[in-house]
Amino acid sequence: MNARFLILLFLPIIVLMSSSCDGEDTRFRIEGRFKNMNQADLFLVNLQEGTKDTLHVLDGRFAFETNLTDTAIMVVVFPNFSELPIVAEPGNDVTIDGDASHLKETTVEGTDNNDLLTAFRLKTSDMMPPEVISEAEDYIRRHPATPVASYLLRRYFLTTVDADYGKAFELATLIREAQPSRVAVGVLHHQLEALKNAQISGRLADFTATDTHGNEVSNKMLTSDVNVICLWASWNFDSQSMLRHLGILQKIHPGRISVISISVDTSPEEGQSYLQRDSLKNPNICDGGQWESPVIRTLGMAYVPDNIVVDREGNILARSLSSVKLREKIEELLGEQQ
Repeated sequence: MNARFLILLFLPIIVLMSSSCDGEDTRFRIEGRFKNMNQADLFLVNLQEGTKDTLHVLDGRFAFETNLTDTAIMVVVFPNFSELPIVAEPGNDVTIDGDASHLKETTVEGTDNNDLLTAFRLKTSDMMPPEVISEAEDYIRRHPATPVASYLLRRYFLTTVDADYGKAFELATLIREAQPSRVAVGVLHHQLEALKNAQISGRLADFTATDTHGNEVSNKMLTSDVNVICLWASWNFDSQSMLRHLGILQKIHPGRISVISISVDTSPEEGQSYLQRDSLKNPNICDGGQWESPVIRTLGMAYVPDNIVVDREGNILARSLSSVKLREKIEELLGEQQ
């Protein structure tokens, strides 16, 4: 699986929330078995809360239990950074059955929503990207009232290099009409409406925040030839790679590139070891607010990884580029200024 398969879904707004009544069972349990995986540690990321737990696999088996008040999408992250989505619903158990050598064929069973999601994954596992996108749109139009619809919307219409926010907003409107009382659906619809009209040019919004060392960070610091704001998370391989490549470019072009990173982790400590290991010394903002962080909302950043490229006057030159496109854009801009 592509490492971006689910990771870029880490917006809490993609979670379909359903408030539980007093006295209802809030327990959610996962039991799993993987052939050809004797012992391993897998991450389990809760996309609603932005937290991660470790699944300890021993003799090919593992179990996990937690309490939930809302339906959420969880992601099992494997050592090779491929991922498996799970619809986690309070009061339910799911069973994962797979083979480490054929992860695409892994099944998640136990609830109707997980049966639907598994069926979609298996059906599209060997399809070309355009076919998968077509299948995803068809599913959303036929089943807009399911949490799977929100997952497919995020995965196939917002995490691509050239995201079509107009199409995404159209599909989000269908989901909202099918689930008018769901808070997260309304938030998703509202944010997509903003993204649909997002500035890809113009001036960068003013912002002020505090980095993880207690220093003030603001847009006024972006005074180099090329400046990049990068949204990342400790659980997101692609965003870590993007930060690392930005660090390499800074060494190749000393003094010409400024970077401010913003983490959607729940605490600064989660990503600190990565920053220290790769000797990344740019200002890093992590206020624990995740997608409700004032600076993220001010900048209109939408998913992980995300980025905004600006010049020394604060003019937006590009945004939401892939790592490859981001590197090409930076090299192009630096070449023009030589």
